[in-house]
Amino acid sequence: MTFWLSAGIIFTLGMVGFIMLKWGRVSCKGPSPTTPFTFIAILFTSGLDVGLIMFPLTEFPVYADTLKNPAYGFTNPLAIEFGFWGFLIWSFYFLTCFYFCILEPRVGFFKLKPVWLINNIVIIATCAFTAYLLLSNLPWYIPALAVINGSPAVFTGIVFTVIALAVYSSTDLKYVRILSLSSSWLFLALITLLWCLAFVIGDYPANAYLSTLALIGGYFTNIDHFILPINDYHEFYLYWWFAWSIMIGQFTSRFVGGLPTYQVFLAMVVVPSVPIALWFTVLYFYHLNDIAINGLVNWAMIFVGVTFVVNSLDSLVRLYTENLGLTVERFGRTRYFLGNFIALSLLTLAFSGDFLEIQWIGAIVIGIMFFGFVFILGNKRAALHDIR
Repeated sequence: MTFWLSAGIIFTLGMVGFIMLKWGRVSCKGPSPTTPFTFIAILFTSGLDVGLIMFPLTEFPVYADTLKNPAYGFTNPLAIEFGFWGFLIWSFYFLTCFYFCILEPRVGFFKLKPVWLINNIVIIATCAFTAYLLLSNLPWYIPALAVINGSPAVFTGIVFTVIALAVYSSTDLKYVRILSLSSSWLFLALITLLWCLAFVIGDYPANAYLSTLALIGGYFTNIDHFILPINDYHEFYLYWWFAWSIMIGQFTSRFVGGLPTYQVFLAMVVVPSVPIALWFTVLYFYHLNDIAINGLVNWAMIFVGVTFVVNSLDSLVRLYTENLGLTVERFGRTRYFLGNFIALSLLTLAFSGDFLEIQWIGAIVIGIMFFGFVFILGNKRAALHDIR
């Protein structure tokens, strides 16, 4: 699995470089163009979930313990956390977004029946995995509920409610846009809240935050360490990003508003990394100084994280239902809602029973990429000559 993943990463980064050199100034415009800010908001909130909000608090101590985990010894925990979530890996999304915006209309690879079917299975399975991650981590996110009798049923009910909200939101594209913009502002508000509690209400000097932020430089000076898997845990993360890459690119390509390719790259790789860096820095500062995150702050984090999950799911539900023709217009709102809700709930429980692994989904996506490349080289090279 490691060799397959490494081959997929090298291929992906190589294709990103090729696109930037050959088509860097080609205008990219999707069928539902939006402003750059709305496009970035849709990308950011669709391409992330609750893990961004909560995982770092559990991972910083692991990355810091280099005796037990010597693979992380080359830089600091903040730089490693950023490397798992920021910058370079967002180029996976850029590659697929460019493909669906510029190349797919010319080559039609995803119209091939086997590819069309596998792609939609991947999207549905990844939707369920996103809901499963929320379900498996809720006892840690909300420890007050974890100690009561019947808490598994309560947590399952919360996740099923999230699925229901996402399916309902997917019934109209305007809900997806509104939720994306709202989630982005909520995330920025959450960063501001934690920053003010520490550096305005608290006694910590503001320059301490800047000193902590500078630690992210350890990522850029050691970026070569993040290209291929550091260990099994990093491999899990990379497969997770691959699992999301095709569907996020397919969805976000609809909203590109005529930007040249190099600006799409900046919007998809550089811009999302800025709030991620700001967020991880404030969390790492809290971790280093043993500042408790509880009460209102904890609930605010849970609320924003759950909103991210709803936002991710509604985008993906919207994508696979349109691909499969399972639309509201065809089946009506009630049947559309019940069918998607039941299917995603059952698949979420399947992940809970270890019947599915996200690494398998990521491996399939890499296979689709390789097969698509061979298909284009063998059958569709002439269709790309007019790209200007």
